[in-house]
Amino acid sequence: MPDNILNSSKSRPAVLLFDVNETLLDLSDMQRAVNKTFDNELAFKLWFSHLLEYALVENATNEYHTFSEVGQAAMKMVTKVIGQDVPEAKQKELVEMVKQTQPHPDVIPGLKKLQEAGFRMATLTNSPSKSSIPHLESVGLKEFFEETFSVDSVKKFKPDSSPYQYAADQLGVQLGDVMMVAAHGWDMAGALRAGARAAFLSRPGQTLYPLAPEPELTAPTLSELADKLVKLG
Repeated sequence: MPDNILNSSKSRPAVLLFDVNETLLDLSDMQRAVNKTFDNELAFKLWFSHLLEYALVENATNEYHTFSEVGQAAMKMVTKVIGQDVPEAKQKELVEMVKQTQPHPDVIPGLKKLQEAGFRMATLTNSPSKSSIPHLESVGLKEFFEETFSVDSVKKFKPDSSPYQYAADQLGVQLGDVMMVAAHGWDMAGALRAGARAAFLSRPGQTLYPLAPEPELTAPTLSELADKLVKLG
């Protein structure tokens, strides 16, 4: 068993590495807009599933388009699957709603607790840096993080191991000393299998992948997760 798993319950991680979309930022307004446009309560979930599926196709075939580009392609696919004739301008508008998302109510209080407790914090997102970094700044989150990483730097999407390793290298720590904080089972699986530690935010509608290792910590909100992290030795 890796040393980082054996020692994980006894020590604080050197760095907390946060996913952004759905973990920190609330996509529920976007979800309602997509479902309303397609008149289908599963449209958003179908789009997000296609987005992840074809991001992994990019990984597996050694191609790279940004998450926004894959998102636009996925939205076009959803129009065909559902059979709705949604104009391309509207499709683009829906995908770009991710740039209008706001933090979940528990996020800023949780980040403040962690900041006051002296944790180093950074973000790692599949979204392009040119849109994700300004957005984090505009919603008042960027100030909590010493670095804001995008997979653009390695041209591989999470859960490939290279983005996690890149973030650790840039932060000057061993990957086993990094704890990934995310609301997605696939992100937990990717981080843990890459050799990082992990903490799961069990947001509504999210669940862990049963065939992956268990994260060390689980909590429904970032405030509650922060309380658990502060108690680590």
